[in-house]
Amino acid sequence: MELENIKAESIGAGMRIYTSPQHGFGTDAILLADFARPKKNDIAIDLGSGCGIIPFLWARADAPASITALELQKDAIDLIKKSIALNALQERITAVHADLREIEKHFSTLHTFSLVSMNPPYFTCGSGYCSEDEAQKFARHELSCTLEDAVAAADKLLRYGGRLCLCHKPERLADMICTMRAYDIEPKRMRFVCGRAGKDPYLVLLEGKKGGKKAVKVLPELAVQNQDGSYTDAMLAIYKDYGDGTKK
Repeated sequence: MELENIKAESIGAGMRIYTSPQHGFGTDAILLADFARPKKNDIAIDLGSGCGIIPFLWARADAPASITALELQKDAIDLIKKSIALNALQERITAVHADLREIEKHFSTLHTFSLVSMNPPYFTCGSGYCSEDEAQKFARHELSCTLEDAVAAADKLLRYGGRLCLCHKPERLADMICTMRAYDIEPKRMRFVCGRAGKDPYLVLLEGKKGGKKAVKVLPELAVQNQDGSYTDAMLAIYKDYGDGTKK
């Protein structure tokens, strides 16, 4: 299918990526990219990558040298490939059109990645508002990928000591922890995100370590906005690193 209504959107540092009405990105992906920030020698993969925002945000820094964007929807993969060409990142980012539930079919060698990230569908089937747009349905609801599917794929991809970073709704936190532990991925680092200080969190960021020991560090809560609606210093610091500071 030919891409329609696409635009090249700036993500700072002279980099632009293609988005479409079906495949864009929001604050959650930017927060996850920052939370999962790769180390110098990481071999990283982002599952369900959509337009590829997380891999391209990572590519703005020197690390890591190897980034894979895995996505099931063909039109989203086409966007990623166009963005790779636009930014001349053929040597750093690889786009893989694949179903993460069939990970063995697409990678000849497993357990090679040191970082796996995913912004998974938040809602189980039958819950939450269901968009009529097919791409949005896949992004929001567990139609083609459940939380366990994502963690099971990460288990096959991660080497011992590797990290899995997820963002999800706080009400799914117990599911996140239990599912990670079922696959020997021990929760190690957690951060709650709220719209404004004093409000209930709407997002949780969770990092697990393959084969890690039992000990989890809870980071200070991140408030996105001040009481007057402006961005907090913590949020501006993230946008300064990963964007132009003006993204709304």
